[in-house]
Amino acid sequence: MIRWVAAIFVGLFVFYPLLPVMGRLGVGRVPGDVRFRVRSANFCLPFGSTLLWSIVAFAIAQVIG
Repeated sequence: MIRWVAAIFVGLFVFYPLLPVMGRLGVGRVPGDVRFRVRSANFCLPFGSTLLWSIVAFAIAQVIG
């Protein structure tokens, strides 16, 4: 369980700075992505997008391997 939490945290940490660039690919607008505003700052937690990209990476790894 701890490994999954750590993996999700690392995924969010890696993908969060890339969201403006990856927004053109639909990241951050998938059901399961959480957006909220605290005072004047907007935050996006792309849980759904992280899961989607993990599935895509897994599928590519299966095809290659």
